[in-house]
Formats: sequence, C-alpha cells, structure tokens
Amino acid sequence: MNDFAALLDALLFTPARLGKLRLMSEYFAATPDPERGWALAALTGELAFAEVKPMQIRELVLGRVDAELFGWSYDFVGDLAETASLIWPARPGANRAPGLSEIVAELAAATRASAGARLERWLDALDATGRWALLKLITGGLRVGVSARLAKTALAERAQIPLDEIEAVWHGLAPPYVELFAWLEGRGPRPETAGKPTFHPLMLAQALAEDDLDRLDPGSYRAEWKWDGIRVQLVARGGEKRLYSRSGDDIGAAFPDILAAMPADIVLDGELLVLRDGEVMPFNELQQRLNRKTASARMLQDYPAWVRLYDMLDEAGADLRPLPFDERRSRLESWYGAGPRERLDLSPLIPFASWDELRRLREGARARGIEGLMLKRRDAPYLSGRPKGPWFKWKRGALTVDAVLMYAQRGHGKRSSFYSDYTFGAWRDGALVPVGKAYSGFTDEELKRLDRWVRDNTVERYGPVREVAQQLVLEIAFDSVHRSTRHKSGLALRFPRVHRIRWDKPASEADTVAALERLLT
Repeated sequence: MNDFAALLDALLFTPARLGKLRLMSEYFAATPDPERGWALAALTGELAFAEVKPMQIRELVLGRVDAELFGWSYDFVGDLAETASLIWPARPGANRAPGLSEIVAELAAATRASAGARLERWLDALDATGRWALLKLITGGLRVGVSARLAKTALAERAQIPLDEIEAVWHGLAPPYVELFAWLEGRGPRPETAGKPTFHPLMLAQALAEDDLDRLDPGSYRAEWKWDGIRVQLVARGGEKRLYSRSGDDIGAAFPDILAAMPADIVLDGELLVLRDGEVMPFNELQQRLNRKTASARMLQDYPAWVRLYDMLDEAGADLRPLPFDERRSRLESWYGAGPRERLDLSPLIPFASWDELRRLREGARARGIEGLMLKRRDAPYLSGRPKGPWFKWKRGALTVDAVLMYAQRGHGKRSSFYSDYTFGAWRDGALVPVGKAYSGFTDEELKRLDRWVRDNTVERYGPVREVAQQLVLEIAFDSVHRSTRHKSGLALRFPRVHRIRWDKPASEADTVAALERLLT
C-alpha cells in the first residue's frame, strides 16, 4: 500500500501528461502481480468498495479527535480524506502496513459492521500519505488527474503496442489483470476475448473552424445532426449485451430498457437520448437517469430512453469498420429496415448541395435543441481516436450570461487548497438566486486571484462552503438552458464554464432569471 500511496501522491503533484505516464510505467514495471493489477483497477475506476461510506470514516475520526477541532480542520482543508489522514492520532502497537491486495481481499469479505474495524487498524498502521491514499481508494475519489485511458496508455507505451489493442481486450478481462500483464511483457498470449461483448474504441471528430469549411469539398462529405445526448456503443455478442459510454464504461445497469431492446450479434454506434413521441427531450431529462446504479420503474416511465443510431461497426461477427462510411451506412439502413427496432431509430442524413445551404440549416439548430452538425467523409473507414480530416463537429456558438458569484468551495486534487468551484446566480425580484456552478474556464493565474478574492470577501461559512459578498460578476458561457427542479431558479445550464471575470462590471448590471428563461430550449 505504501508504494501505491507514493504513486498517487506523485501523480497528484505532477500536472504534465508525460510525467504521469512515466510514473505509472515505472510503478507497473517495479510492482509484482497481483498488487499492480489492483492498482490498475483503482486507476481505471474498476474497484468499488460498498462496505465503507464517508459517514463511517467521519465517525472513526470523531472517536479519536475532538469534534470542534475536526470541524475547523475539515472547513480549512475542504476534503474528508485529506483531513482524516492528517488529523488521525495513530495508536502505538504492532501495526503492519497492509498491502493493496490484502485491503481488496479483506473488504471483499467484510460486512458494513466489520469494515470499520479493519479500516481503523489500517489507519493506525499507515503514515499520513498512506492514510490519504487508503481513504481515497475506498471512497472512489482518487482524483489524481489520471483517466482510465491514460492509465491504459502507460501500459501501451511501455509494451510498445497500440493503445487500441489494449482497448480491444479490456472488457473481456477482470482485475487483477494477471493475463494482461503477462501478454504485455511477452510472457503469455494475447488474452482471448472472442465471443465476448468487448468495447470497440470510438471514432471521434475534430472541431471545425469556420475558415476551414471552404477548403473542403461538400461533395465528399455527409452531414448529420449532432444530437444533445451522450455517445454510446451497443454491443451484443455471445449471448451477452453491454451498453458502453464513449469512455468505455458499462452503463447498462441504468438503462435496462435499452439492453432489453438490443438485438443479438451486433455492434452499433449512436446517441443516447430521452424521446417522447419521436421528439428529442432536453439533455436535463436524460441527466435524471445518468450516473445511477439502477433505474426504478417510475424512472423508466418518466424518462424513456432511446438510442439514435449513427453507425454499424459489426454485424454477425463481420467487422465493418474498414468499410467506407457510405457502405456502412447502407448496411445500417438495410439492417434497420429488416424489422421493428424498439428503442432504436436512425439519425437522418441531411441533404445539402453547398456549404452555404448547410450554414443556414445550422443557424436553426438552437431553436430545435440540437447541438450542431457532424460532417463525415463518405469514403472514411471507422478509425479509433480522433484522426484529422475524416470527421468534423460543427457546433453552434455558445451562449453567455453575466452572473454574480454567490458561493465558493474548495476543489479536489491539486486544487484542494484553492476555492475553485463557483456557484453563481442571476437576479429575480431584487434578489440573487443560484442558476449554476462552474469549475473551469479560467487560467491558473486567474484561479489564484479568484481564490484571494473569495478569502477577502467571505461573509459567511457553511462547512467547506463560503458565501461571498455579492459583488463579483462572472461571464458564464454555456450550451443551453433547461427547466430544472434542482435549483431555486428553476433553471439549469448545460456545460457552464467561466468565460471571463468581469472585474469591471457592477453586480447590479448582471443578468436576470427572466433573461435566461428567454433562452429556454
């Protein structure tokens, strides 16, 4: 566990991508099985420990530390795992630091009641860094700037094989990945995944700049709408079915209606949406079903999920990805027309003769709640990653609103010392009401200045949250606005981010809720 803790600590304070890759590569090379396999599972989000909850951690700490001291410490640090690891008064004794494999095995066999005793023993045995890593691991909040794809990239670069090779077998494997490491190190065969519903790495699009358009031949491209949902892949193989997100996460448990409707022996690429009477509902409605472990009968009824199909990657075991887009599209249309396809429909191609004609169609996308357009070369094979040229995304322009900063909270990971999460509001009847929260869009220098401003202008504290004087205006960019019961304003912004800090603008001149309501989609 100490070596894994050192890795997490180093990753947290290494912002550069190449530096993170080097750290992971060195760790995987120096660490034996199965320890490194469990570490890989943790970094890729494949480990979950339901036996320990944050409340149990809090109760363990309060059993040894004065509640007032803990409260002030937590308010200052802003992160439960970091606070607990720093403040924990270890009891002396014959304590032995646990290995990562030991932690996984013991928690897998533990009950909710017995997990606390195990955790207490481990916290006594580890140093502050080890305690922090342990608590982050079991609460599922590593946040060290490593995505699942980056961890797999470290493996691929060390083994000098294409990342797609690892992606192709990944979902046929299980932690601690002993056979994966044996293959990568030349000690064993490539893991056999034939007949398993494995994920096919997605083909992604380049953003299209307006001045790039006229350099392209309109006759070489097909156009589709860019729907406002989430990209998914439907895989049915060997009698099993999976619904994958664009990052390769299995989200099927939250969408049993899609799994039930999925036909056999097929791999399809599409957009997950909520549809009513054939009309695409705002993203906010789909969001009600995302990130859930299960879906209730009421949820299935109130938010009916569909997949609007873009592409066909495999049919009855035949890999269609090397074929040109036009041929894959023809195969998709033929397959779709061969029988009723519940919960599935086709994303229509948009006929056009010139870019000017397509520009006019794009201008009307916002009124229809559509994100923009996709352009796909008619002769392009389906290539994983983001190749330049075959596919382009031509999104509609962002909306902006001037809002007032109301609350700030500390961030996570390398931002845990800064107030970097900002709740902002708009005016209604002379008072500010929250309309959203933003975590991005500012530079490191702007973050430092915002953090200082928050500290200097705090008027009230609510645990880790600070209420600030209603003086600072943030220009917020966002994609769309929808009705929502989660905010007092009754509105929610899609992808809000800080576009500009309006140090020059009085808060009284910020926008109103009524102005946002006029932008509703």
